[in-house]
Amino acid sequence: MMTIAVRLLAREMRLSFRHGADSLAVLLFFVLAASLFPLGIGPAPALLGKIAPGAIWIAALLAALLPLDRLFGADYEDGSLDQLLLQGLPPGLLGLIKAASHWLFAGLPLVIVAMPVALMLNLPTAALVPLELGLVLGSMTLSLLGTTGAALVIGARRGGVLLPLIVLPLATPVLIFGTAAAGAAETGVAEKPALLLLGAFLCLAVILCPLAAGAAAKAAAE
Repeated sequence: MMTIAVRLLAREMRLSFRHGADSLAVLLFFVLAASLFPLGIGPAPALLGKIAPGAIWIAALLAALLPLDRLFGADYEDGSLDQLLLQGLPPGLLGLIKAASHWLFAGLPLVIVAMPVALMLNLPTAALVPLELGLVLGSMTLSLLGTTGAALVIGARRGGVLLPLIVLPLATPVLIFGTAAAGAAETGVAEKPALLLLGAFLCLAVILCPLAAGAAAKAAAE
């Protein structure tokens, strides 16, 4: 079973490399969305510093949604999803591998690019580390939630429209506490509680989301 899981992860990585334009589109969307905030509210450094955590998290959340529609969709359309499930791989493990692939090629690049974007938005230097730590935890949780949402809309008409409606409400707590952790340096509130809550959300998502995504994928394949 472990061999099958490793081969599936390698397969997902090869497919992601072939569709490298998707990762590039995620990064470009993230940078462009974050760049719109200075244009909308003005270039005042003090004001930009205040809204920077929220702007970065909103842009990251929306950018992470972009590649989700093809996470299961391509495998469902060409019959690969049926073959993967027939190989004896537990559906929950399939969901976990899909989430890991999404994070490696969408979440991790966002975490890396967030640093220069934060500097562009005049985020205080003391808030950079909490921002990055929060994005690491939060982006993993978003990948797990997004994978579950993508599995739920397999084969559905207008699945690309339904997907954000499913994922965004579930991701609201991650957005709230991720922004709180990054803004703690400016507000004087300790960032540790917010980061601990993000870690708790991640632990809960790791347990529940792969099971839900696997069950939805299995139901769609049947």
